[in-house]
Amino acid sequence: APPLMNAVAVLIITCPCALGLAVPVVQVIAVGRLLKRGILTKSGDGLERLASVDTVVFDKTGTLTTGQPKLLNPQALTGEAGAMAAALAAHSKHPLARALAQAADGRPVDLTAVEEVAGQGLSAVHDGTPLRLGRKAWCGVAEGEAPCVDHAGPEIWFKREGSAPIAFLFGEELRPDAREVVSRLKARGLQVLLLSGDRESAVAAVARDLGIGDWLAGQQPGQKIARIQALQAEGKKVVMVGDGLNDAPALAEATASLSPATAADISQTAADFVFQGANLAPVAEALETASRSRRLVVENFALAFGYNVIAVPLAVIGMVTPLIAAVAMSSSSILVIVNALRLARGRRHTANKVPEGTAPVAEPAAVK
Repeated sequence: APPLMNAVAVLIITCPCALGLAVPVVQVIAVGRLLKRGILTKSGDGLERLASVDTVVFDKTGTLTTGQPKLLNPQALTGEAGAMAAALAAHSKHPLARALAQAADGRPVDLTAVEEVAGQGLSAVHDGTPLRLGRKAWCGVAEGEAPCVDHAGPEIWFKREGSAPIAFLFGEELRPDAREVVSRLKARGLQVLLLSGDRESAVAAVARDLGIGDWLAGQQPGQKIARIQALQAEGKKVVMVGDGLNDAPALAEATASLSPATAADISQTAADFVFQGANLAPVAEALETASRSRRLVVENFALAFGYNVIAVPLAVIGMVTPLIAAVAMSSSSILVIVNALRLARGRRHTANKVPEGTAPVAEPAAVK
């Protein structure tokens, strides 16, 4: 009977397949696209949160820089104190500590009570004598007892109780495409900030090279969290990009977060995305993919609703047979999938050329 046929056609037409596919098909394609570009998506709603951000906060060492600093004064490693400092550094995954440990000859030193304090440094005991390696203030180095250091780059200090402090100076290079990525982010209308626990002179040099006007140096984990919370209180949606032990709380606090694969385990655990490679381009790629994903989801919902708005009235008045309804319903699902597949065909940005100005941030300097 015609009324029964109309009812069957309406039931087929109103099958919510297209609506059900609108979001997950985009999510699957987006995650696959990121994975092909060396970006692992760890959070189910990470793309949705990342699509809403308007502010990008970077850490410096190991994030904007390669994380492979070079010790500029290896002569400081000579002697018993240098061996102790290297042995203590081996207990940390911080880029500066790793560089110090790698530059040493690996002489065994018996250390006890080794402890790492995020944003400060390491402490230990050797033959009953307290040792510290890290920030100058953390090591308790007074201005009068410290050697005069003419160096604008990163540095860490070693202090053995009762002995003179030792400064270890490092040079570091920016990631090859760091300047290009920062420019891309700014061109998208995003606010870019730099929060680093390093000294003011080293942070200022990186910020100047990358064109980042808003930066803060000497930031402890709590201060990074406070800065992110202040931005969020202003209505900002913040994505944090960091790699260090002291970045983990800020990564967890931000709206969304990314961390390089070389980061500390706790930072990778806290991050929503983990990216591989020496380039910083995955940060821009993830932001752009998230933005396009949100746009495609909206388009898919519009297509699904538009199909129902047009097809349901036609089925109600008997202008659509069940066979035509089945074809139309399937076609709407296919249309949603095809629209989502546009994301997989998106142009891939590459940044293999090293921009000018990415020479080592810090030139060799001397301890006077």
